Amino acid sequence: MQRLLTSDPQFERKFARLVEDRRETESDVSSVVSDILDKVRQRGDEAVAEYTARFDRHTLGADDDWRIGPEACKAAYDALEPKLRDALELAAERIRAYHVDQLPRDRDFTDDAGVRLGARWRAVDAAGLYVPGGRAAYPSSLLMNAIPAKVAGVERIVVATPTPRGESNPLVLAAAHLVGVDEVWRIGGAQAIGALAYGTKRIKPVDVITGPGNDYVAEAKRQLFGVVGIDMVAGPSEILVIADGTNDPDWIAADLLSQAEHDPSSQSILITDDAKFADQVADRVDVQCSMLATEDCARQSWEDNGVLLIVNDLSEAPALANRLAAEHVELAVDDPEALFAELRHAGSVFLGRYTPEAVGDYVAGPNHVLPTGRRARFASGLSVLDFMKRTSFISMDADALAKIGPAAVALAEMEGLPAHAKSVQLRLK
Repeated sequence: MQRLLTSDPQFERKFARLVEDRRETESDVSSVVSDILDKVRQRGDEAVAEYTARFDRHTLGADDDWRIGPEACKAAYDALEPKLRDALELAAERIRAYHVDQLPRDRDFTDDAGVRLGARWRAVDAAGLYVPGGRAAYPSSLLMNAIPAKVAGVERIVVATPTPRGESNPLVLAAAHLVGVDEVWRIGGAQAIGALAYGTKRIKPVDVITGPGNDYVAEAKRQLFGVVGIDMVAGPSEILVIADGTNDPDWIAADLLSQAEHDPSSQSILITDDAKFADQVADRVDVQCSMLATEDCARQSWEDNGVLLIVNDLSEAPALANRLAAEHVELAVDDPEALFAELRHAGSVFLGRYTPEAVGDYVAGPNHVLPTGRRARFASGLSVLDFMKRTSFISMDADALAKIGPAAVALAEMEGLPAHAKSVQLRLK
């Protein structure tokens, strides 16, 4: 765990190193992923089955080996304890309500020249959602990916999720039933991304692929961008907490650990103007960590990547936060709005002492699929727009063309494109 002080003469050098540290895997998986994708493109189901047997130790033979049917998803939903079912339904309801409000509006107007202009938004035909297995098999991830697709109007929603040794996560299946997923395939890794993008004899291709995954999944999405649309190439999770010394150190410690327990490469950063409070938080992190079932992961993350950053005054915090451009930013201060007004780069912001980041992972409503690794400088969280595209349109009569057409002719001639110019000029005559 690092301890940085803005009063340190070496602070800028140390902070710049922190900003530049992406914490992403150093090993180059691009050639391995390229080979997997090439084999899936050429050999389809056969290659997918071979990789699934090798990596997941699951044999894809009969139809049931490949696909989890709607009956199994419904059975998983029906088997939920009432309290858990209510929680899942509340989450789905709130996520849906938030994303409905994101739906863009079509435009259609006529300007002063008499030209009709506008744009229409339409959903993609099919979306592929990757839901990891193992440590990251979370029903909340399925909700956060599937609900925006549903709200956008996607007609076919396909889930790919690995089932190591044939074992599926019942909560993920229950979430799939609740949302109304059309297909659930028992495949994972780069081979699943390839199958969704290229299509196979069994699996029809999709137009957009979203969802988190390991380094191989992320690299596969990166390589296939252009063949399909993707949400983002995400790295390890991160949280930045800006807190004053009047907070309960146990609360802040728990917030920091909420991201540390995701993965050993996750990062938790505290910015505070109270050095004593920072020490208290560090102590409570150590104590709470020892009581977590996820202790090994959380402790390694905190020890390797955790940061306590002491500023002279919290007014310094927004500038530092903007350089970090963190995935999650908590503002645990008396006047969070003042700091929020100065924040320009963040995936999602949590205002006030009673708004822990973890509530955003489940039931608040905004999407928890967010840009990491400073990508919040130029990217946004998942939304309905990731499952839609805009088509512009233009309509003119002879009078409207007469008003703006000559300028088009002049520009076309200037650019040395005579056929462009003639296409307009003929109509002007």
